Amino acid sequence: MSEHFPKSHRILRRAEFRQVYQQGRRFQAKFFTAFVIDNQGNQTRLGITTTRKMGNAVRRNRARRLLREVFRKNKQLAADGIDIVLNARDSISEAAYTDVESDFISFLKKAGKRSEVHSDISDSDL
Repeated sequence: MSEHFPKSHRILRRAEFRQVYQQGRRFQAKFFTAFVIDNQGNQTRLGITTTRKMGNAVRRNRARRLLREVFRKNKQLAADGIDIVLNARDSISEAAYTDVESDFISFLKKAGKRSEVHSDISDSDL
């Protein structure tokens, strides 16, 4: 499987971020807050936000690079056809890659279980 991170795997437009925030499910993790929503495509896409509250540009850029790399290496674990927006937390600044990666994987497991629960409910209602 390719480990590239092309533009087709990124959420780039403000309107797309807003849609994920407003309509998506929210998950808390140690190093980030995640918002997840189903999209109409078959690509899993990622958007990352960092605030100035985190610190200077060096800290914010490191957080974005770390989250992008964790996603790139583990995107095969995510369900197809979802948009994920990650809001980095301050604690990610001093975190090791392995800690962030394990946090991301446990988030994906939680998000997968949540979506399966929703699909079971809708199937039983039919």
